[in-house]
Amino acid sequence: MLNTTQKWLLPVGLVLFDVLFWEQHIGLNLALYTLMAVAVLLASRPQSAWRSGYFRLVLLGTVVSAGAVAWYGSGAAALACTASLLMLWGYANQPPLKQAGLALLTGLGAAAEVLAGLPNLLVRALPSRQTKVGRLGWYVRLLAMPLLVLGIFHVLFALANPRYRTLADKVWASVAAWLAKYFELLSWGHLLFLLVGLASTAVMLLRVPLPGLAQWEARFAEVVLRRRDGVASFAVRHPDFRRRTFRSSDLRKEYLGALAVFGLVNLLLLAVNAIDIQWLWFGFSPEPSFNLAQFVHEGTYVLIFSILLAMGIVLWFFRRNLNFYQPGLPLLRWGATVWVVQNAILAVSVGLRNYYYISHMGLAYKRIGVCFFLLLTLFGLVTILLKIWQRRSAFALVRLNSVAVYLVLLSLALGNWEIWIARYNLTSGFRQIDYGFLLNMPGRVLLELVRHRAALASTLSITTEKTYSSYGTQTIKADAAQRMLDTRIANWRAYYQATASWQDWTYADWQAYRQLSQRR
Repeated sequence: MLNTTQKWLLPVGLVLFDVLFWEQHIGLNLALYTLMAVAVLLASRPQSAWRSGYFRLVLLGTVVSAGAVAWYGSGAAALACTASLLMLWGYANQPPLKQAGLALLTGLGAAAEVLAGLPNLLVRALPSRQTKVGRLGWYVRLLAMPLLVLGIFHVLFALANPRYRTLADKVWASVAAWLAKYFELLSWGHLLFLLVGLASTAVMLLRVPLPGLAQWEARFAEVVLRRRDGVASFAVRHPDFRRRTFRSSDLRKEYLGALAVFGLVNLLLLAVNAIDIQWLWFGFSPEPSFNLAQFVHEGTYVLIFSILLAMGIVLWFFRRNLNFYQPGLPLLRWGATVWVVQNAILAVSVGLRNYYYISHMGLAYKRIGVCFFLLLTLFGLVTILLKIWQRRSAFALVRLNSVAVYLVLLSLALGNWEIWIARYNLTSGFRQIDYGFLLNMPGRVLLELVRHRAALASTLSITTEKTYSSYGTQTIKADAAQRMLDTRIANWRAYYQATASWQDWTYADWQAYRQLSQRR
């Protein structure tokens, strides 16, 4: 049942949602809405959630990512802000939660529960039919006589005073125009948008306990526990199929299998790392005919997959009682450790491939993404070592790595990546610049292109995308690139001037528009 405060805040929140987001881009509106949602959550005083360090971390991340949205308005900032808000709702709903992914699912699940029960709540909040009819009749009787008297005197004054008649016609024309504009807004698209706003406001105001995932998470421990049943994976089922029994050599068989795997793949990976160290780590210089793009794209994805597969194999062998097999545990641990270290070396080689590609071809979104993914991979390998030597469970590893993923998401939200990409590509003296890629970036990058437009004169090859009727790239001259930049600036300034509003305001776009206008 909706309380009195919620009955008032639900329509107010709906109006605010419509004012902030209808036909607007993402900017200050998302930041304000996020901060209002956080204020509503904190006003409910979730004392138990405050005791959770994860709740406090995500609360800080929500506020920081909201500030990044208002500053840059980038897609990464909007994603981080939305994910942080859902995770915050998840941790507030179930404070014992530790996994960031489960907190996100809890927030989504609680939102789904609210939406499923919202129609019933709204129906119950409405007054009964008899009450509505009685109230309507009371208002009609109350207002009928004043309105009738007002209408009579309006007609008399309009007939007697021509100036009053003219002013009244203007007022009625304004009211008619406002009503026409209002009815234009009531399109099917706007009605659907209002439903989304109603759902978002209801999710912000209402809280439905959803303990399922927290109860499921509580079943897992931080360390691997020794099991008396299910010792090894090479189990022999008893003929009566009622219970599982194991031969005394089953655990030793699993140990020998793991030792063979670690030994063979260590030798294979040693050969690969030796080649990479000799080829990539010292004095790598690709020949003119060498296809660096194919070398990086194909090799990087395959090597990343091999590292992830290696991490999965370690998790598999150290999932159960091999952690307690004392006769061979030291050798097994050192074999797995050497494999993890070799995979870290392989990750460094992948990073060098990406670095050489950046140093020869320039920065791009995917190349930055590869760098952050490799950082997460190295962190994951460190947590694998914790599992090997401290018997950490897979649950503990997922918990640690989910926090790392969230911190990386916040880092991506705080980065001014488009500006840094344009600055690096234009100031590093590349023989070839993909100028079409830079011109297609958000408008806040144009100021950086203007500052370094002189670099086009010394660039040997300037490329851009071909027209929509053809594929690939085409080479253009420096003066054509300059004209394309001027055209892009003029179009963006006109678009910003025509469409900019306080709802989708961002500091970066406002600053770029102001400085570009001063350079005219």
